[in-house]
Amino acid sequence: MINEIKTEAETKMHKSIEMLKHDLAKLRTGRAHPSVLEGIHVDYYGSATPLNQVASVTVSDVRTLTVTPFDKNMTAAIDKAIRAAELGLNPATSGTVIRVPLPPLTEERRLTLVKQMKASAEDARVSIRNIRRDANNSIKALLKDKAITEDEERRAQENVQKLTDKFISDVDKMIGEKESDLLQV
Repeated sequence: MINEIKTEAETKMHKSIEMLKHDLAKLRTGRAHPSVLEGIHVDYYGSATPLNQVASVTVSDVRTLTVTPFDKNMTAAIDKAIRAAELGLNPATSGTVIRVPLPPLTEERRLTLVKQMKASAEDARVSIRNIRRDANNSIKALLKDKAITEDEERRAQENVQKLTDKFISDVDKMIGEKESDLLQV
């Protein structure tokens, strides 16, 4: 029973880390990366469709993304969706290819991105701590039901704490790497 609680907590903590990675991938570090356009939905014949399902997004150089629609009639809709996404991007259409130049990051914008990144990291830490709390409550419930001894409860809580510490240090490491990447000129 204790192992099930620990395994479930570890799985949930992994999901928190994955969500943080997903959030960090959306942050623009000054270099072109297709993930910058993730989350953009295009009006595809009346339904909101993810951009990567109606076009291919490639990196043409360090500061430029190239979006090639699968359906040539979608060029205007894709251009409109990128502008409407409020990412600070100004796409340029030439024929059926859309080029999205990424402007260089200003110092002010870099600091804003660092704040956003730290907020995402704190959300991940809070999520991990909530998972720890839930696991510890489950362990205490087992003790209350006399399914485990007090020693087993203490050991289980120590293991959950070690797991929590490991995942929080992973969050800190990820944030440190991303912050140095963002502040690098």
